[in-house]
Amino acid sequence: MPLEADYLGMNLRVEDNDGDNIAYFNYCAEHDFHLQRCNACELLVYPPRSACPWCAAADFRWDAVPGAGTVHSYGEVHHAIQPSFREHTPYQILLVELDTQRDAPEEGIALRVAGNTATPEGDLAPPDVVAKVGIGSRMRMVFKDLGPGLSLPMWTLDEDAEQPEPWRYPED
Repeated sequence: MPLEADYLGMNLRVEDNDGDNIAYFNYCAEHDFHLQRCNACELLVYPPRSACPWCAAADFRWDAVPGAGTVHSYGEVHHAIQPSFREHTPYQILLVELDTQRDAPEEGIALRVAGNTATPEGDLAPPDVVAKVGIGSRMRMVFKDLGPGLSLPMWTLDEDAEQPEPWRYPED
């Protein structure tokens, strides 16, 4: 059975024949972050896929991974095209470099997971929080429940971590 839910007026659907993403979102629905680990080379991969990008093996297991990391890059949306997102502008899309598996399989490579900046409850962050987040911010994963079996991983400021002065794109 496919996973399906509405998120701010958008229909999200994961088809039942997409086993890798069904498994990923099943863990997310339990507020548990898991990634595929290649059984051949032992490296974690994201996003879910049918073959390892490092060694091309097709045999994986799912391992629990801490949902914590540092903002590697971000985009900020000030003019939402989707009508139901307009009231939430500006909102951010983050690329968070996980603390797990840095510089593997080689220097400069890391696991980076995309998601929106959110409140600790998983709602899109208000403008005052968005203004605090930039490159270098320490984040932790939270989940937004959308419906039975479907939760989206999001990122919120890690209040327990020491926060550096983040780098942000200059404003006009």
